[in-house]
Parts: sequence; structure tokens; C-alpha cells
Amino acid sequence: MLPVARKEFRQVRRDRRTLVMMLALPILLLVVFGYAASFNVTSMDVEVVGPQAEQVAGQVGRLGGPQGLTVDVVDVDPSGTARSAEADLRDNRADVAIVTGGDEVVALIDGSQLFTAQAAVTGLAQAPFAVETEVLFNPGLETAAYMVPAIIGLILVFIGTMITSLGVVRERETGTLEQLAVMPFHARDIIAGKLLPYYAIGLLDLVVVTAVGVVLFDVPFTGPVWQLVLGGVVFLTATMAIGVLISTLSENQGQAIQMALMVTLPQVLLSGMVFPLESMAAGVRWIAWFLPLTYWVAISRDVMLKGTDFTAMWEPYAALVVLGGVVLALALVRFRRDLGPSRRERRRLARRAEATGAGDGDAA
Repeated sequence: MLPVARKEFRQVRRDRRTLVMMLALPILLLVVFGYAASFNVTSMDVEVVGPQAEQVAGQVGRLGGPQGLTVDVVDVDPSGTARSAEADLRDNRADVAIVTGGDEVVALIDGSQLFTAQAAVTGLAQAPFAVETEVLFNPGLETAAYMVPAIIGLILVFIGTMITSLGVVRERETGTLEQLAVMPFHARDIIAGKLLPYYAIGLLDLVVVTAVGVVLFDVPFTGPVWQLVLGGVVFLTATMAIGVLISTLSENQGQAIQMALMVTLPQVLLSGMVFPLESMAAGVRWIAWFLPLTYWVAISRDVMLKGTDFTAMWEPYAALVVLGGVVLALALVRFRRDLGPSRRERRRLARRAEATGAGDGDAA
């Protein structure tokens, strides 16, 4: 037994990447989970509209007192109406809109942000003024409506990151990558050819899982389908680019799985999929802006639950395009290095070799 154990220790010590992951990943998860795992919303944006907006706005700041909330009044508009307030909630300009005028004060709450909405309902129950609450976009504050759009993205992350990385690494292990290197293909052609099947499967899964979520869990789908499909396309591009990059950094499928999990787990914790971004410590919240799932969560919830217009939510689409482009460029550089000299470089080296051989013949 001891000789086998010593052999295994030596093997683990030689595999430094695995050793680092085994030691660093638990610490990373503990720190990230400790700072991110909180359902307590710490801030809430409120707008006040209607004829008595000025008077009510002065009392709004007291709503978060019992819960430790920071309530920010982002807009006070005496000319605003319930319709304009609902449009502002749909376009993510506020979490709560308080409409004054008439017989009573009405608070419209964005139900697509589940935990913020729950905090708002609790805070308004203790408001220093009489108010009627109305939850929009997820009236029953259903957990399924909040989670299913994000889970769709998680499924696409597994396909785009893990399956893609394993598919490319498999080429290296079987030796077919060297065969591709001698063929007249550019690195981008090889990557595109490898990704197209997974791309098609990912888009098919997007359609199937979304349909199942809508039918089985009664999740509303109020926005245009093309916006969700467009989000799926750019999101898959970014996640698959990460998968290709992982494959260029891995020597075998075991390492690819380890790195894919190391990339996927922070996305589950820090993307806003489970824990609201507003509840995270500032020291880890910034990591969310480098994770593709963060932007998918924003896109899917806005499209499915709220029907937000594209002009009001173009930022996450643009962020995914930039993020995917940068990661794909890095993956191409590394993949080209794995393939060896490019076709142009090989021709240049061949011409130099021919010239050198001709020179040697003349000298002889």
C-alpha cells in the first residue's frame, strides 16, 4: 500500500495545475461564497410620481429603517402617472414606483427582482403613510419565475464551456490536432468547425428548455422572442470562447473539467442567478461584470418577465459581444500557437529553405 501511496503523491506533485486547483479552489469558494451568499438586499431605488410626489418623497427614506435598507429616491416627478411609472420599472430605472394622487397612494413594485420586491413589500407595510402595494411582472413573487430564466443560462454555460472544452481537448489526446495542423486550414476555420455542432445543440436546448419552463412552471414570456434568441446567440459565443480558451490551457480532459468547473461555479454564485447582486460585498461584486451569466440573467429576466424594450437594455448585449470577442481573440492566439506555424508562416519558411538550399548549391 505505501509504495502505491508514495507513487500517487509523486504523481500529484508533478501535476502542478491539479495540485493548485485542489488547494486554491476550496479557499476561493469559501471566500466568494462567504461574501456573496446573502439574500438580504441592502439598497433599493425608488421613484415618486404624481401631484403629492414632493410631500411623499420626504418620507420615503424611512422605509428601509427597520430592515437596514438604504432607500434612494432616484426621481421625483409631480407630472408622472401610473403608466409612466410602470414604464420606468420595465426599463429598470427604479425598483419601486410610488404613485400619488387620487384617493390613495399606490406603490408599484418590480416583481422580477424577487428579493428586492420582498424587502419592498415588508418596508411598505411599515410606511409612515397609507399605501397600497401592487407587484408587477411577477405578481405572486414566484420563485420559479425568478429562477427559470437564469437556469436556462446555466444549462447553456455547461454546454458552451464544459462540452466545448472537452471536444477540443479530445482532439489533442487522440492526436488528430496534429493532423489538422498540417492541413491547409486557418485556426479560425478549425475553431468554427469545432463549434458549429455545439452551437446548434445549444440553440436547440435554448428553445426546448425555455418552452418547458414556460409550460411546466408557468413562467411568463412577455417580450419578443427574437430578443431572447439574440441574447442566446451572443451568450453562447462568449461561453464557447471560454471553453476553447480552457482547451488551449489544458493537457487532458481531466484538467479541462477542473478548469471548466472553476469557471462555472463563480458564475452560479456571483451572477445574480441565486443571490442578488445588491446584497454582495463590494469586494466580490465587481467580479460579476466579467461573467457572461451575469448579463444573460439580466437579459432573460427582462425579456421573459417584463418585456423590456431592446433600446432600454442594450448594455448587456454589448457587454457579451465585447467579452466574447476578447476571450475568443485570446483563444485564437493560443490555439494558433498549439497548431504551430500558420500557413503563411510555413510558406515563408519553405521559401527560405529553398533559397538557402539554392545558395548552398551555387556555393558548391
